[in-house]
Amino acid sequence: MAKPRILFMGTPAFALPSLKILHEQKYPIIGVVSQPDRPQGRGLKEIAPPVKILAQEIGLPVFQPEKVKDASFLETFYQLKPDMVVVVAFGQILPKEIIDYPPMQCLNIHPSLLPKYRGAAPINWPIIRGETMTGVTIMLMDEGMDSGDILLQQEMEIGGAETYGELHDRLAQLGASLLIKTIEQVVAGTAKRQPQDASGVTFAPRLKKETGKINWNNNVSDIVNLIRGLSPSPAAYTHLEGQVLKIFSAEANQSKISEAPGTIGTVSTVGLPVVASDGYVILKDIQLAGKKRMLINDFLRGYHLKPETVLT
Repeated sequence: MAKPRILFMGTPAFALPSLKILHEQKYPIIGVVSQPDRPQGRGLKEIAPPVKILAQEIGLPVFQPEKVKDASFLETFYQLKPDMVVVVAFGQILPKEIIDYPPMQCLNIHPSLLPKYRGAAPINWPIIRGETMTGVTIMLMDEGMDSGDILLQQEMEIGGAETYGELHDRLAQLGASLLIKTIEQVVAGTAKRQPQDASGVTFAPRLKKETGKINWNNNVSDIVNLIRGLSPSPAAYTHLEGQVLKIFSAEANQSKISEAPGTIGTVSTVGLPVVASDGYVILKDIQLAGKKRMLINDFLRGYHLKPETVLT
């Protein structure tokens, strides 16, 4: 059977492996829809999203509507006549007109084991909450938030020290391979739809600045999980003498403590210990506001820490 004509909708780096594999396996990609270029950095220079850059490199037409529900884009969409729409971290809610149009429907790659972790940050929250398993779900789009029927799922173990960035990259690759399997099943007519179990729904809300603020009164495991789940970006943080200190890597060391939470201990070859409720969080990789990211021992060569300094 002929391969479906696919309209690909995606924006960030997570979507790149899926676009690459569709191109490499010679699926007819009739267009790529991505979010508009946005101003970034100190100079607020407009930067193209990763999916747009890749699409242009491989010679695919790119569309960047401010809103896909606008009549001007819907007219373009109908002219393209896709057999299937593939959505990977696109960043806009699709209207019913798009969802209902393709004969082979709209497929979405979601990096969690739905119905768990619906929402904007499904890779971060399983790490932050101390989960040991996650995975990828290929689902059919509907008008709800990540609530469509499941076509395929595959589990993936979360490493004990794995960061958001590392898990993100592994899930992106898994999503790409699972996407191809799903499309093959849809084309062959063997795909099986499974409604999500409403009783198992959990959410992964959008990350806010306050999400990353470390509370040193928490236990060491919870603090280290927060650091892992936000590393390398947006990064968990605390305050050192009034300045923001981002923390990218740390270890938990459960032990008896006598000092107040947040108190800095004596640096060692392992790292810099900070008191939490049930032991020490050993800081390893940090960045002070206005400085470069560096290993803690390199940082302390140029920064004199006063005895009994407390992080807040």
